[in-house]
Amino acid sequence: MHPMLNIAVRAARAAGNVITRGYENRDDLDIQKKGSQDYVTKIDKEAELTIINKIQQSYPDHAFVGEEGGRVEGNSDFTWVIDPLDGTSNFIAGIPHFAVSIALLYKGKVDQAVVFDPIRGELFACSKGSGAQLNGYRLRCTKAKDLNNTIIATALPFRNKANFDEELTRFTRVVKDAGDFRRSGSAALDLAYVAAGRYDGYFEKGLKAWDMAAGELLVKESGGLVTDYAGNNDPLYDELKSPGSANGLVAGNPRVVQNIVKRLK
Repeated sequence: MHPMLNIAVRAARAAGNVITRGYENRDDLDIQKKGSQDYVTKIDKEAELTIINKIQQSYPDHAFVGEEGGRVEGNSDFTWVIDPLDGTSNFIAGIPHFAVSIALLYKGKVDQAVVFDPIRGELFACSKGSGAQLNGYRLRCTKAKDLNNTIIATALPFRNKANFDEELTRFTRVVKDAGDFRRSGSAALDLAYVAAGRYDGYFEKGLKAWDMAAGELLVKESGGLVTDYAGNNDPLYDELKSPGSANGLVAGNPRVVQNIVKRLK
């Protein structure tokens, strides 16, 4: 395992311990509202600090961008992009489907990625150019040639209802030709499941950099493709350059992505 990936794994597991303890005592979460249907708990914040502190022990000069405000300037070409608890609404409701997401960017490109599900003990990890793994076993995207009989993951814009009708139209175009769909509440796990061949494809608009960074590399390293809604490469780069500018994200094997993009257009 790459040394930096090894540190990311240790940080993810340490955050996972914080999350599982909090999950067992959800009566004391100190829930705060960040926006419409957007919440943060003290566990999100504690997990993020745990990740940053763990990584800084080995790489004190690296920069950090965390969902819960954990922005730290660095003196190197490395930046860690962190979502300490992707799926907070599930966590609050007691639905056991959420994950820690950690990505390391080198000169703006994702180089290492970890998505850790602390409830199931599933660790999705990869280094650029070395393939993706789940608990040590190699991952591959599915080989579906079209949308027929596929399982497609997505999410409707529950936080921004102004775009609901537009996204519902797009959703209908895709799902009516697919076999089935899933809406899990965790973008990081949706992308990891695409990499693992559990889902054939995934699309969603309104994702932030920390939602997609680790999952994007997992999909690519499992033989998949990641584009925006127009079929352009690297929506993560657009989001990092100008937050809120990414034109959605589509992931899956190349043929599935092509079929989804065709309908989204």
